[in-house]
Amino acid sequence: MAVLLDDPVAHRPDDVALTDDRRTVSWGELNQRVNRLVDALRTRGLRSGDHLVAMLGNQAEAIEVSLACAHGGWQLVPVNWHWVADELAYVIGDTDAAAVVVDARWVGVVRDALAIDDCPQPDVRIAVGGDDAAFEDYEQVVASGDPDEVVDAERGGPMFYTSGTTGRPKGVRSMLGQVGGPPEVFTLIAHSMAPTLNLPTTGGAVQAICGPIYHSAQWVFAHFAVFCGNSVVLQHRFDADHLLTLIDEHRVSHLHLVPTQMMRLLELPKERLESFSGESLESLIHGAAACPPHVKRAMIDTVGPIVTEYYGGTEGGFIACISAEEWLERPGSVGRPLPSMEVALLDEAGEPVAQGEPGDVWFRNLMGSDFEYHNAPEKTAKAHRSGFGTLGDVGYFDADGYLYLSGRSIDMIVSGGVNIYPAEIEAVLAEHDAVDDVAVFAVPNDEMGEAVHAALSLADGVTWSDEVEQAIVAACRERLAGYKCPRSFEVHDELPRSEAGKLLKGPLRTAHWPDQP
Repeated sequence: MAVLLDDPVAHRPDDVALTDDRRTVSWGELNQRVNRLVDALRTRGLRSGDHLVAMLGNQAEAIEVSLACAHGGWQLVPVNWHWVADELAYVIGDTDAAAVVVDARWVGVVRDALAIDDCPQPDVRIAVGGDDAAFEDYEQVVASGDPDEVVDAERGGPMFYTSGTTGRPKGVRSMLGQVGGPPEVFTLIAHSMAPTLNLPTTGGAVQAICGPIYHSAQWVFAHFAVFCGNSVVLQHRFDADHLLTLIDEHRVSHLHLVPTQMMRLLELPKERLESFSGESLESLIHGAAACPPHVKRAMIDTVGPIVTEYYGGTEGGFIACISAEEWLERPGSVGRPLPSMEVALLDEAGEPVAQGEPGDVWFRNLMGSDFEYHNAPEKTAKAHRSGFGTLGDVGYFDADGYLYLSGRSIDMIVSGGVNIYPAEIEAVLAEHDAVDDVAVFAVPNDEMGEAVHAALSLADGVTWSDEVEQAIVAACRERLAGYKCPRSFEVHDELPRSEAGKLLKGPLRTAHWPDQP
């Protein structure tokens, strides 16, 4: 058996392991398909440490490919299915990918990416469905492999790409993404984190995943459930009404949400919420973005005190968490650091700040795990200090050691739980003939928390108009995923800059965030 599946396969081979919009897969079937896929990819020349780019939806194949990489010693690179060809080509080149696996829905994007000059050409190209002759059919690839036990299993893991502060996304390789050693390491990590994630380790629970699995949090909650012997229900695109149906139909016990999804659930008609049983639901855990207090209170009132919040990131994993009861006593806190994490709040000189005073949040995993940015040693060094790492947040501790976040020291937008870095957007806008100077930053948004906003000064002879705005938006959509494109604009004669030429976003933000310092 594939070692990460040995317990449920041995004791519950006919029980459902995965459910997506298209099919269900039993534990026994999942084991055979993973074994076959590992053998098939080895036969096609994949070697330990090779990168496999996966543009897959919330579908059973995404789990199968992840498990195959975990057993084959390959670096899985899940990519955003909203990306355009230019963004995808960059990541294929940055990883020098040996393989790409794509669902038929996005074969065209992959084909266009591979046609871009200087984009490496992976030898292994596989598509789930479709009939593009340039890609092997996924089911035929699986069928070609040996279903027997995976031999000489070596651990591989995921590397997630986040939007880059220097204009391009960067791969984040954390403890989960290390290559080498036995795959059983994943089981040990999952079991050690199970209490934090409110996951049982004896199997039998049902985890629902309704956010895109290319995000690290969704990947972790889906795969850690599998590693602990729990089944997973995958909803490809979040739909609040349908999610309630899935929870009752499949008796979902564990649910992960971002605040925007919580808001959409609460906005459902009263009669729909009243028709929802939810009796199977044991845990609702949320993170990825700040949650408005009134939304969290309403969620607790709706499902009960089963709501847990976590603070963390792709680089650091889970850093702190707080239960519903604790949060109601300390609204706004993200909780105490986990026993496995040491958190230090430091000033600009690297000195600890006093209790109650804001400081940059630095963390260290006491289990010895760390992170690095792929092909970016300077960025890795900048995110570390004396053995500690940072996500760029600012926060303070109260007298009881509960952490509150008060801002971000890095220039990042969090919209609907998705991290967006302005530099990548600014680089595209600055190339447009109508734009002389640009500053991109977050503005408040009731639904998404924050929205992408661009302040512009225009090139000589250009006057702002609907036509100019439409042209700029169209240019952005050619180069950037839709969620990165500005939702609003403002035009200035000149953008504020320091004597040294540094763009000063503070004065621009103040007009939109009057209550923040």
